[in-house]
Amino acid sequence: MPELPEVETMVRGIRQTVVESRILQFNACPNSCRPMTLSPPIEEFSENIEQSTIVNVWRKAKRVVIDLDSECHIVFEPRMTGLVLLEDPPSVEHLRFQFQLSNKRQRKSLFIWDRRGLGTLRLYTPDQFEHDLGPNLLGTDALEISVPEFTQKLKATQRPIKVALLDQRLVAGVGNLYASEILHEAAVNPEKISSTLSNQRILRIHTAMNRILNEAIAYEGSTLNDGTYRNALNKDGGYQNKHQVYAREGEMCHSCQRTTITRIVQAQRATFYCRRCQRR
Repeated sequence: MPELPEVETMVRGIRQTVVESRILQFNACPNSCRPMTLSPPIEEFSENIEQSTIVNVWRKAKRVVIDLDSECHIVFEPRMTGLVLLEDPPSVEHLRFQFQLSNKRQRKSLFIWDRRGLGTLRLYTPDQFEHDLGPNLLGTDALEISVPEFTQKLKATQRPIKVALLDQRLVAGVGNLYASEILHEAAVNPEKISSTLSNQRILRIHTAMNRILNEAIAYEGSTLNDGTYRNALNKDGGYQNKHQVYAREGEMCHSCQRTTITRIVQAQRATFYCRRCQRR
């Protein structure tokens, strides 16, 4: 589930603690769960990062990127249930990896946790990073894309707008939850074909995208009913209390107070919207 706001919260939650820390040891945590993808294998991974210093932590779309002084990048993609934590995890049995760190002030651990094991942890050289995560595979970040570029990309696709927003090559960082929220705020029907949208409607979507993603970051992301997403200190996010449509099928629309929220399926993903506020 973690999307741009949740991953940005992870990054901000660990950056101050881990930057300038040296990686003393990297370990796989013992568990009997489905194994999480690690590349390269743990012996090579450990050999290449131990004794390196962390120089920066930042977000690339829906991934946490840890830059090392060796110029390599550790990239964690949470996918559905992955977390990066500084404090005790939600459950010990789903701990995957531990970085033992040391800086001038203290020793600290950084944990990778994943309930379902769908996340990935990869080590990239600069060339590998550019090849796998460069502009050929990831579009401009949702918080950085300009209105002209956003307009040009949407005008070039015949897909429904909700489906287009999930395409990471078109715009990086938006996922299923926030796409529904963005389109509701912009008053755009999720089944509307992207290429037929007027410039005014695209501007409304762009404005809503920036406002909602930034507000969700301020609330440290959304923790849904399954309780999986947690910030770096193992605390709930708060933006779930601001959701207007997501997972509210059958409940009254907060905006019009006249129509209940509808759920449909697009590209095998659930979409939530108000038929009155978001007419075709």
